[in-house]
Amino acid sequence: MAKQQKTGVDIKHYDVVLAPHITEKTTLLSEQNAVVFKVANDATKPQIKAAVEALFSVKVLGVNTITQKGKTKKWKGRPYTKSDMKKAIVTLADGQSIDVTTGI
Repeated sequence: MAKQQKTGVDIKHYDVVLAPHITEKTTLLSEQNAVVFKVANDATKPQIKAAVEALFSVKVLGVNTITQKGKTKKWKGRPYTKSDMKKAIVTLADGQSIDVTTGI
């Protein structure tokens, strides 16, 4: 059997980075070379860095993560809790950018 050549993009990278998080605050962060993504709740900073570098072919300088707790809401008088969401603020090297309007 021949060894398979390892490519930069692995299928597990798509399980780490779920979607871009687009708000007014995140568009202001793009001026500082930062992009915000929704990521898996169990994703670590090295996994997020590796996934972004492989999927978008950019150099990542740093990753900051935030876990946003789910809000308590009511539906038909019964309370329920929305799911927690983990966000990653990815800082890119100078001169590099990610167009979040295109799909991955």
